[in-house]
Amino acid sequence: MKRIVFLTGAGISAESGITTFRDSGGLWEQYPVMQVASIQGYEADPELVIRFYNERRRQLHDVRPNEAHRLVAELEQHYDVTVVTQNVDDLHERAGSSHIIHLHGELMKATSTLSPNDPSQLVTLTPEQPDIHIGDRARDGSQLRPFIVWFGEPVPMIEPAAEAVQQADILVVVGTSLNVYPAAGLIHYASARCSTYLIDPAPAHLDPSMRVHVIQKTASEGMKELCQLLG
Repeated sequence: MKRIVFLTGAGISAESGITTFRDSGGLWEQYPVMQVASIQGYEADPELVIRFYNERRRQLHDVRPNEAHRLVAELEQHYDVTVVTQNVDDLHERAGSSHIIHLHGELMKATSTLSPNDPSQLVTLTPEQPDIHIGDRARDGSQLRPFIVWFGEPVPMIEPAAEAVQQADILVVVGTSLNVYPAAGLIHYASARCSTYLIDPAPAHLDPSMRVHVIQKTASEGMKELCQLLG
């Protein structure tokens, strides 16, 4: 069975109604990025940062997976599929994908402030109780914080993601401009035999030496075209 790796970004979830960070009208225009997405911002005002992610979590349960998420999941019927996502939402899971690598953390989980990447400290939040509160404690006694990889923090899942891309027969980049590192560097781990596709409505500015089949469409329309191309 051929291996497909999807590298997905904000564009795949935007169709579900999730506010993106970088686009016009996005969250970075409403909040200074370092205030809500850095360890320094968290240490300066943990209550603000926790409230920001509580709001994101509530928004998440007002949205549903879209056609692009569903088509990615359906390809598991014919391929060995791994999803490497820059997104912190759970829409791939809810669409039915079974092997997902979250590069930047998971919105529906909380972790220890002291040891954020210790799996034993993880707590799964629920739609019924989605909020973290000041005073909520991890197993090690420290304040629970969002399980998000903030600017300046290591990306612990980048190595498993790179290994997955190295083994891919087909690599599909959906809904990301490939401007965000270290995730953007993953495309360079693809082998010479790997077929690479880019699905994004914005014009692609790629190195001419890169052999990439560009589908300049939205995530859902692009995924429909990809499924036709794959047969």
